[in-house]
Amino acid sequence: MTSRFSTLQNRDVRPLKSAEVAPVAHHAVVIPTIRKALPPKPDTTPGKSANKVLDARVRIHRMLLEEINLVALERLPKEEMRRQVQEFVSEKTRQERMAINTVELEALVDDIVDEMVGLGPLEPLLKDPDINDILINGHQNCFVEKRGKLQQVHIPFKDEAHLLRIINKIVAAVGRRVDESQPMVDARMLDGSRFNAAIRPVGVDGPLVSIRKFSKNKLGLHKLVEFGAITQNMAEVLAAAVHARKTTIISGGTGTGKTTMLNALSAFIPEDERLITIEDAAELQLQQPHVARMETRPANIEGHGELKQRDLVKNALRMRPDRVILGECRGEEAFDMLQAMNTGHEGSMATIHANTPRDAISRLEQMLGMTGMPMTVQSIRSQIASALDLIVQLTRLSDGKRKVTSVAEVTGMEGDVIQMQEIFRFVRTGMEADGTILGHYEATGIRPRFLEDLRNMGIEFPGKYFEPGRPQE
Repeated sequence: MTSRFSTLQNRDVRPLKSAEVAPVAHHAVVIPTIRKALPPKPDTTPGKSANKVLDARVRIHRMLLEEINLVALERLPKEEMRRQVQEFVSEKTRQERMAINTVELEALVDDIVDEMVGLGPLEPLLKDPDINDILINGHQNCFVEKRGKLQQVHIPFKDEAHLLRIINKIVAAVGRRVDESQPMVDARMLDGSRFNAAIRPVGVDGPLVSIRKFSKNKLGLHKLVEFGAITQNMAEVLAAAVHARKTTIISGGTGTGKTTMLNALSAFIPEDERLITIEDAAELQLQQPHVARMETRPANIEGHGELKQRDLVKNALRMRPDRVILGECRGEEAFDMLQAMNTGHEGSMATIHANTPRDAISRLEQMLGMTGMPMTVQSIRSQIASALDLIVQLTRLSDGKRKVTSVAEVTGMEGDVIQMQEIFRFVRTGMEADGTILGHYEATGIRPRFLEDLRNMGIEFPGKYFEPGRPQE
């Protein structure tokens, strides 16, 4: 490996600044992570006082929801709100006969005030760094994803109206609305998290809420290698391909880590290039200095003012981009994106929902057909074959782990068929008793055609990287 590529690796392993470290949620214990609240029992066992405090905190919080006019309380200045909450909590701790000192009382009051000025029962979940997704199916049913696995948690919403109030608080803060006439909303929260809600009549059993939390930690390729999502050899090849302006599509299902991979690979785009990102909800955290970000907009209450991804892609091409980064390609904007890739914007990147690289190609064909333009199947496939270089396939396995399961190169057309060759793949070999998937990465033995372009840039790889059947390091 030449020293030039070593420089690319160094960009990826620079340490995080202290400000980028995710804060520890000191009051996450307000929300018990048990499936069903257990009745309080006499507890005389040493070391279990924390559980008693936790149960008491939950009871006090429920009392607060039932006995105080939360809407009126939130309208007060924060200091007055805090004083009233402190009086209430002090009285209830005496009634509950809680052994609590002044410091613990102040902490409990702070927790409840944070919920009042924040997002209520969602606050502890949003502050828990181990939670990736929050999924609410009505005010009594909530799940979170931790380490790739869904688990049910209890959140103390008083009733459906309480949950609706929190939903409206979120959407109003970002200039969106949700009501019976417009019962679905997709928005980006103030902290960057992606928020989606559907209320009645769409939500049959009550409001449905999905929150994909914004990650404060930028995961580089070196971290993905440490997690086993990709091997070092594969990461080096992909990083070099991105640096050499090879157009890349990242394919995978929901929650497989497509945005994370796109962020990680973008670190290897040269810093002297102008990038334009287009997303429904801005999630990308590109690390270059010259990034112009654009976000779609829904129609207003009169049905006007909608800005679709296709509108933004067209506009982006008038803004002198070197590369266009499309957060998710899912409709007629695919035509304009492929046109850009074919007309001087090589190295552009996008994500797409598909289960295999071949499925990704098929989905792009369908999207191009959605434009309604008079194009033959052969011309559509020719556009795709000439625009794309690499497809990186991501999969979330049954054990919750996310992995790159295939790296395929688009090589051109043969007749009416787009030709692809797989370079690396993940081979499953079994499953352990606890459900952990066993397997390894291997090269297929095919050397990608873009190696010649890399060699001309001074980047070379040892032949062992591509030896067939050889486990990847």
